[in-house]
Amino acid sequence: MVRMTATYLGEKHCKVEHEPSKTLLDTDAPKDNQGRGESFSPTDLVATALGTCVLTTMAIMAEKDGVSLIGSRMSVEKVMSAAPRKIASLKTIIELPTSIPTDYREKLEASGNNCPVKRSLHPEVQADIEYRYTV
Repeated sequence: MVRMTATYLGEKHCKVEHEPSKTLLDTDAPKDNQGRGESFSPTDLVATALGTCVLTTMAIMAEKDGVSLIGSRMSVEKVMSAAPRKIASLKTIIELPTSIPTDYREKLEASGNNCPVKRSLHPEVQADIEYRYTV
């Protein structure tokens, strides 16, 4: 079990603590939903969680197999629907080293496609992942 705690600071801002590490982060509502957009919104954190989970899940497997993913990058574009307001899609791009052997890439991508965050998303969320070997 891992616990996160948050304190509401007013004006749609929260201060969140990751209890095991004592790491803090701030959230704010986005500008299009009564906030100032001064930090990650809760749905931005979902998008961030997806992209970093894909990278981390692949890295766990790759490191066991002696394959380095150092320098890999991700980007996620989040699109919200208006009614009801929810995440409609998360288009994720994973950029990986060109040095990754061609015959290893399918195994690596299957690992990324099965990360815990992606598997936890509601089926209505379109969560396509594109893999590019460009780093």
